[in-house]
Amino acid sequence: MPLPLYLGLAMWANQEWAGSLYPPHAGHDLLGEYAHIFTAVEGNTTFYSGAPRMETLQSWARQAPSEFRFCFKLPSRITHEQRLSRLEDAWGFLDALAPLHDRLGPTMVQLPRDFGPRELPRLEALLASWPKALPCAVEVRHPEFFHKGTAETALNRLLITYRANRVMLDVRPLFSTDPQGHPGMAKAQQEKPKLPLHVLSTGDQPIIRFIGHIDKDVNQRYFQPWVARLNLWINQGKTPFLFVHTADNRDAPRMARSLYPPLAKAADLPSLPPFADEQQSELF
Repeated sequence: MPLPLYLGLAMWANQEWAGSLYPPHAGHDLLGEYAHIFTAVEGNTTFYSGAPRMETLQSWARQAPSEFRFCFKLPSRITHEQRLSRLEDAWGFLDALAPLHDRLGPTMVQLPRDFGPRELPRLEALLASWPKALPCAVEVRHPEFFHKGTAETALNRLLITYRANRVMLDVRPLFSTDPQGHPGMAKAQQEKPKLPLHVLSTGDQPIIRFIGHIDKDVNQRYFQPWVARLNLWINQGKTPFLFVHTADNRDAPRMARSLYPPLAKAADLPSLPPFADEQQSELF
């Protein structure tokens, strides 16, 4: 049975989390410890390097519990270089993930910023042949898909037709203030697209990528409306995925920890288990 909601970060192998999320002298095989706290993860590395080796996937399958979900991204070679022109490569990528097929959340199709309305037939060809047993999500970045006009209507109808989820990238906290001399914030503002947030669920597994600010109060302010929306989707029988980011992701675990309690209370979800440093503090 799926969980009511999946919560996760952009990665699990971050040595900067040693001493907080992980024990101070944590090794390199961190997935098991990560999955003790969080229930999903974005698979951003596949966007750059393609499918992991079979041995790696089998190792992850052993470490991750059955309820854990991986949300990998189609490689940029398929979405950006080929622009969805060689669907056999997409199917080859999905086939390569076979050891984790029972633990896949929506595989994310992140499209280029210049992938616009004229190329929607290519997206439709992908979605029409997408394996029905594997969920899919699409993240668009072309401005025309955010103007609430004919282009966005066509996109949303396409996603609804094929029950594909539209990824909601919430960058409002990130762009809410000047970087204030924070290099990580400045870099993140350069890299992330400054696009409006359109909140809608076109499938059964809506994905929110919440890009946070260094100020906790800013994050709380922008996240508060999400509590009601996520609770609504859960009550409707949907299974939302919430991924929390910070500018350099160093503080992402703590931000997820701070945002989660109001959502857990509203949706009657279990509390997060303690981080490694919290477990240590409880001993003294």
